[in-house]
Amino acid sequence: MIRAITTFGSVGLLRPAPGTWGSAVAVVLGLAIDRYLGFPVLVAATVAVTLLGFWACEQALRDRPGDDPSEIVIDEVAGQWIALLFPAAAFWWRGVEDWAVVAYPGWVAAFLFFRLFDIWKPWIIGRADRRGDPAGVMLDDLWAGVFAGVAVMVAAGIAHGVLM
Repeated sequence: MIRAITTFGSVGLLRPAPGTWGSAVAVVLGLAIDRYLGFPVLVAATVAVTLLGFWACEQALRDRPGDDPSEIVIDEVAGQWIALLFPAAAFWWRGVEDWAVVAYPGWVAAFLFFRLFDIWKPWIIGRADRRGDPAGVMLDDLWAGVFAGVAVMVAAGIAHGVLM
């Protein structure tokens, strides 16, 4: 069961770049949750996956300190969903009903920014990654999700002339 959770149903076993596969699957699944079940369900799912991820990583890596196996992608899913919450919240807050046409660029940007920050690991993301414990496995991706979400909102503000 722990392996199924940490690999997000075996997505983490896909090669090459299991983390990118995990992020891509997270975007598609997050989009479906937001579109068909609503933003509050996406928030609840993000919290649930995050908490489950901390627990599963602790169980899976208990005897492997300092290890962050590439097949563990539950952290990618949680981080990617955090990044997606930013544009999803903006549309939900504004009450946009037919958001599909305007939301996709924000979701693509959230994916790209998340991958950028997850690979680059600036500032606090890198500090979390260097922790060498199961919490660090989750935290670096959660921080990457926050950075990506903020970057999406800044980019959207610039694109729409709000931040110029």
